[in-house]
Amino acid sequence: MWVADMDFQTAPFIIEALHKRVEHGIFGYTKVPDSYYDAVVNWFKQRHGWTSLQKEWILYTSGVVPALSVVIKAFTQPGDQVIVQTPVYNCFFSSIRNNGCEIVENKLIFKEQTYQMDFDDLERKAANPKAKLLLLCNPHNPAGRVWTREELQRLGDICIRHDVLVVSDEIHCEFVYPGYKYVPFASVSEELQHHSITCNAPSKAFNTAGLQIANIISDNPDYRQKIDRAININEVCDVNPFGVIALQAAYTDEGAEWLRQLNEYLLDNYNYLKQYFAKEIPQFPITKLEGTYLAWVDCSVVLDKRADGVSLSHCGLDAPLPSFEDYLLKHHQVLVNDGSMYGDNRFIRINLACPRQRLEEGLKRIVAGLQELL
Repeated sequence: MWVADMDFQTAPFIIEALHKRVEHGIFGYTKVPDSYYDAVVNWFKQRHGWTSLQKEWILYTSGVVPALSVVIKAFTQPGDQVIVQTPVYNCFFSSIRNNGCEIVENKLIFKEQTYQMDFDDLERKAANPKAKLLLLCNPHNPAGRVWTREELQRLGDICIRHDVLVVSDEIHCEFVYPGYKYVPFASVSEELQHHSITCNAPSKAFNTAGLQIANIISDNPDYRQKIDRAININEVCDVNPFGVIALQAAYTDEGAEWLRQLNEYLLDNYNYLKQYFAKEIPQFPITKLEGTYLAWVDCSVVLDKRADGVSLSHCGLDAPLPSFEDYLLKHHQVLVNDGSMYGDNRFIRINLACPRQRLEEGLKRIVAGLQELL
């Protein structure tokens, strides 16, 4: 219940399209056809209201993490600062470090079991001349926020004012629950479109991460030239032919209907988790989930007790508490993600994208472990 992929088969129409490609029998290098770009453009125009999107703006690569890395390489020099809004996806940190840049945290404000952006702090951080990029997570992993148009506009205004380029990771954009709406950052206004780069992929939505396909989108030809050069320097310019086929099969009316049913199932799983925790361990609040399939659980009660000198000898922990992840894996054979990898050790992240029977078993083990730590 850890890494962010699903324990569901991908959609049957994607499997059928891949079967046809397998029957071709030749699996060499592939040329990405015009129909691929048309599929991306039509999907985001019709489904998400990004009406200005053009096929010429799209650069393909092997994944969103390589995409983030090449964009950082293209627009920074070692020693430059990259702003992240923590807690946030752990690969943001490694992509920044791997390019020799400095991580600057614009910490999100946690209040009433949800998160808000700290715009005053962002203004200060962005004003530093060394700050070159901001990595935005939209929707946000692991905070579960689906940022509003107004929030995106305010963030964009700050970054434009201080000449900080926004790089928006929008890989979780298809997981949004009733009452919320995903807004592509570049669709908010023409000005924000000019001052941003978007990274997206069908991999989370359709459980096709192993097929390795993603897109980097920018309306600025100079930006695209820099990114293309960085893609080739990093040698991530070739993509999997199956990924090309899968994206085109996914971004269709059939894909939209499959996602509708999937999101209903995931929302039911989230509600089950909330009810189960409220009944069994109400001391561990669940962060409000607006998007993604990743529950963010507040385990502060355990750390607070340790800070107050409460012993954990009853569960064999006279020494300092190991990570929640290590404890649950060792003692209950269930794997979650410890919040420390995202920038906040008070939390754990639980993947809800699995059949209900597996969810019930996993939560039973997690609850048993957390109860021991009280």
